[in-house]
Amino acid sequence: MDLINTLKPGVPKRIMLFIAAAVWSFAGIKLILIGSTLFGETKNLLGLKVGGSIIGGIIFYGLMFSKVSANLVKRIYHLPSKRPFVLYFFNLKSYILMTVMMTSGILSRKYHLIPFDYLAIVYLTMGIPLLLSSFRFYFYGVYYSKLVKKHNVVDEFEDIEEEVI
Repeated sequence: MDLINTLKPGVPKRIMLFIAAAVWSFAGIKLILIGSTLFGETKNLLGLKVGGSIIGGIIFYGLMFSKVSANLVKRIYHLPSKRPFVLYFFNLKSYILMTVMMTSGILSRKYHLIPFDYLAIVYLTMGIPLLLSSFRFYFYGVYYSKLVKKHNVVDEFEDIEEEVI
């Protein structure tokens, strides 16, 4: 078991926060771009669809993604190792959810299971909160040293975000 632990690529927690930020940014931008191209298929009520997707994405961020990203940041800060395994920025449940969502999105697009008009709305609405959530990881990556020094362990994320800014 010790050999396996030595072979696992470990990274500092600060780097792990930036890796998580990059993954979330990439996924968010990718969904926004795909959604935008799917909007290009039809121009009917384009402003309403895009506006509704943006509002929906912001609401979805506030209701769900903000909490999920805060929990994942807290999880990274609380990992027992100083150099945890590079893929530990997500827990198993998050990896399973990500796999199911990616698979269903790809299959829906490939086999036209959902009309592109509606799929574009879903993609854009999901891409926005992913991208917004990535900024939390960037924030905690940039201020990692300052936060660890001042608070030792980060528990109250919202209070600290206001304090640093």
